[in-house]
Amino acid sequence: MSPTSDQAPLSAEDRKLVTLARATRARTRTAEGAAVRDADGRTYAAATVDLPSLQVSALGACVAMAVASGASGLEAAVVLTEAGSVAAADLDALRDLGGAGVVVHRGDARGQVVESSET
Repeated sequence: MSPTSDQAPLSAEDRKLVTLARATRARTRTAEGAAVRDADGRTYAAATVDLPSLQVSALGACVAMAVASGASGLEAAVVLTEAGSVAAADLDALRDLGGAGVVVHRGDARGQVVESSET
């Protein structure tokens, strides 16, 4: 993932992803909240799953929902996390479904985007 040097204002559609990720994270009180938009404009939001027998990142859960819904690609993703970067496995999952050029915004728990890049 290569960070963009000049962070442009988020589009209305990307702001919607931030809102969905923030609401999901707040509602579930989990480590991460994420949201993705597929190639057809549908959105999916999820939180980290951390059960004794199942661990899935918020972004991983979003990608899984998109795949299960028949999405043919991804346009954008938002991850709200305290981590300093998006996990490599999550970026790999985005590339698996969306290929190169999926916009990825990483933000803090409040929904303030601190980094934008592409797969």
